[in-house]
Amino acid sequence: MLLIALQLMEMGSCQGYKTEELDMRLMAMSHCSGLLSTAAKVNLLVLVVSAVFSWSSLSDRVPEFALTKIEESDIKDDSGKEPATEDEADPEDLEVFYPTHQWQTLHPGQAVPAGSHVRLNLQTGEREAKLSDSENGKSGMGEEKRRKRLGKMDIDSNSFTSQELKKALAKMKESEKTERMAHEEEVRKKFRPIEELKEEFEKLNVKLETDYEIMVKLIGKFNSSASTLDEKVAALYDLEYYVHQVDNAKDFLSLGGLQLVINGLNSTEAVLKEHAAFVLGAALSSNPKVQIEAIEGGALQKLLVILATEQPLAVKKKALFALSSMLRHFPYAQQQFLKLGGLQVLRNLFREKGMEALYIRVVTLLYDLIMEKMLLEDSQNGDQMEEKIQQYRQVKLVPAVVEQDWCVIVSNLLAMPEHDTREKVLKTVSVLMAFCKERYQDDQSLGTTLSLLRREYEELAAEEQREGDKDGYFSELLGSVNTIIQELRSK
Repeated sequence: MLLIALQLMEMGSCQGYKTEELDMRLMAMSHCSGLLSTAAKVNLLVLVVSAVFSWSSLSDRVPEFALTKIEESDIKDDSGKEPATEDEADPEDLEVFYPTHQWQTLHPGQAVPAGSHVRLNLQTGEREAKLSDSENGKSGMGEEKRRKRLGKMDIDSNSFTSQELKKALAKMKESEKTERMAHEEEVRKKFRPIEELKEEFEKLNVKLETDYEIMVKLIGKFNSSASTLDEKVAALYDLEYYVHQVDNAKDFLSLGGLQLVINGLNSTEAVLKEHAAFVLGAALSSNPKVQIEAIEGGALQKLLVILATEQPLAVKKKALFALSSMLRHFPYAQQQFLKLGGLQVLRNLFREKGMEALYIRVVTLLYDLIMEKMLLEDSQNGDQMEEKIQQYRQVKLVPAVVEQDWCVIVSNLLAMPEHDTREKVLKTVSVLMAFCKERYQDDQSLGTTLSLLRREYEELAAEEQREGDKDGYFSELLGSVNTIIQELRSK
């Protein structure tokens, strides 16, 4: 019994035992007491009472017993500041509890990391937890070391608190701002402000000129009698670059440059004719206002004269380019072209030697003009385009093409070796088929040429398919040839 009493006293003097453990030992002793005599039970009772009083007196002297009140200094963190209350805490942090070496209150729903000490404060009725004081033998472990390992609890180094994430995000933003400022500074070092450049140009008597101002100088140089032939050609060459833009072309017209260029088509110098026609064609492209002014200024007649007379190939190329720019999408010019015998002028080019480079250009122009009219007549915007449709109906291009036997002129070009030329000719023949079918059916040479082309393109298309190209270029040409052959065989 004396031994039991000593054990009870020892239990009372130990701060680490829990109430449940004491209850279990007392129950065990009471069970054993049933086997003792009455006198022994009395003595045992006296010893138990003495042990309880001794335990109470010892607990009064222990300042940090698990059920004692926690002083205010105990709930402060390592930095001496009180931790944030539930109202002050970040809502994102309430689900995770981050222990320190001081007792902290556990809020409902918070998970306690393994290895932490947990207790119930009977005075406040709140659960509290803290880290083990004996971990690694030191309570003042560094923040970096504490973040990676806390006692027996492993903390994933890839997970962070919301405060850490906010700090990291702030650093990232600051870093991006620093990099952006560094890049801007680098750009400033490479390039100087426009104001500074203007000041330097003014010091050097150099002025930044607009396109309008540049065209004024170029037109003046071209029109000046003091300019040499090379200077005039250089001026025309530069003007061609500027008048490609629609607005510049309109300014070129208002400055009188268009009429000067049209007059330049009458020059005795072939090189001036060539570049004048080049500038004219660039200004006419997709610019109705310039097209109207050009035809009223006599440009159509002068271009036809160049194409009808003996001129170098380079001059006729540029004249045909200017003529094509004037006729496209301009039915009035097409009508005047037919009245002036322009179709006959183009037909005569096929009789001149050394003009083979112009053949496909002429065929392409005819194809574009025929398709332009057909597409407009098939459009659904009849009410809005009625006036323009009426203008195109006055252009009798297809009857003139059939009358002047362009059907045969075009089909004969299929004998040319270039695949690109054949492609454009096949398209034109397909368009003319509706008007020249009888003529083509009577042309035996055309049938022979089409048969040769079909065999050639069957081999080339088969080779394309072996290489994995099922819808290749030669397959399309073969399809065009087969379509024409079927049209000719049909009645």
